[in-house]
Amino acid sequence: MGKQSTRLKPEPVLVPADESLARRAVLGATIGNILEFYDFGTYSFFAIQIGQAFFPASDPFASLMLSLATFGAGFVTRPIGAIVLGSYSDRAGRRPAMTASFVLMSAAILVLALTPSYGTIGAAAPLLVIVARLVQGFALGGEVGPTTAYLLEAAPAEGRGLAVSFQPASQQIAATAGALVGEILSLTMTSEALNAYGWRIALLLGAVTLPFGFWLRSGLPETLHRPQTPAPGVHPVRRLPATRRIMSLGFVVLASCTIITYVTGYMTTYALNTLQVSAPLAFGTTLVSNTVGIAAALLGGWLADRAGRRHIMIWPQIAALLMTYPVFLWISESRSAVALLGGLGALTLIGTIPYSAFYVSMAEGLPKNIRGGAFAIIYAFAIAIFGGTAQPVVTWLIYLTGSALAPAWYMLIASAAGLLAMLMMPETAPLKINSAVNKQSTL
Repeated sequence: MGKQSTRLKPEPVLVPADESLARRAVLGATIGNILEFYDFGTYSFFAIQIGQAFFPASDPFASLMLSLATFGAGFVTRPIGAIVLGSYSDRAGRRPAMTASFVLMSAAILVLALTPSYGTIGAAAPLLVIVARLVQGFALGGEVGPTTAYLLEAAPAEGRGLAVSFQPASQQIAATAGALVGEILSLTMTSEALNAYGWRIALLLGAVTLPFGFWLRSGLPETLHRPQTPAPGVHPVRRLPATRRIMSLGFVVLASCTIITYVTGYMTTYALNTLQVSAPLAFGTTLVSNTVGIAAALLGGWLADRAGRRHIMIWPQIAALLMTYPVFLWISESRSAVALLGGLGALTLIGTIPYSAFYVSMAEGLPKNIRGGAFAIIYAFAIAIFGGTAQPVVTWLIYLTGSALAPAWYMLIASAAGLLAMLMMPETAPLKINSAVNKQSTL
């Protein structure tokens, strides 16, 4: 027994001096996050085709709504996954929670990609698809909280904003990859082939990368037990009322971010169904906005490390609020490639920046012993309530009003609510807090 025990390798744990290891840890966590979000989000790009395969109906609107409702089913189990896997990450570590999430997502994406259509196996087809979406939701519910906590804890205090910004950036990368796959398939396949099996190719492309993602995740060092190295004057809130306030404000901001993200992700379906543009332009719209979103997310984190969290949350959010209606008015009236690509791209650029600053502010404000679970639960409930309903609500609003401006109205309400919550968020940036402490000491 003694000989066996000496062969056991110690658990790799990050320490403050491990800067190169921290960079590899951030990269590993980000790549795993990209793969999971690609697998979850690709469904939305092919909602029309999946609806025809698994939810055939005489009315195309009814088929699309059933498909979108199944997309929303993936959000029902997000809170359950957040509670189970998020709390697990605070007890056992970030790495085992992230690995468990990845394994569950892997199984679900294979079921989605390989399930025969309704015409082949009847009612069993939509049932299998719904079960797979529920498992995906559970897995992704336990992904964001532990991963965000991991990114924060793996980074030096002065670089937390940029490190944590890889969380929203990785989501944008995943969405961009999905849109790029959709664009390529729409350009190289006939409409009949795309509807019949093209969407399965997109899902299987995500599935083939899963072994690499599992290998990457299982080798990450742990950060839960890493010694705390906060910058002077930076301390997460520990009083229960203050923690609850941070969590409440965080829920509102995440709800706002969720609505905007999923309405933007709906632009492919919106461009096809409402604006009646070509499939390549529809997929290109999402591709361009998501590509811009990657740069904007990283820029937001970088700026948050230098100008503070609050400034980078508030001012771009105000600009995005003022831009939303004019951009959608331009898109709905011209229905041109310039309006779709340029207008939506500019709105995404400005509107993505504040949420990177929020991510790090929220994570910094939570105590480490509840950070993974608390962030996961808040995120999952915001996503479950507002993300799972965003696309069906917009589809219903367009159908009810007959107005192509319906997405703008919904985004305006969400942006305004997010701005109010951001105004009440405390400053957590080491740069700003240290500056305030130094000013007080000189008085």
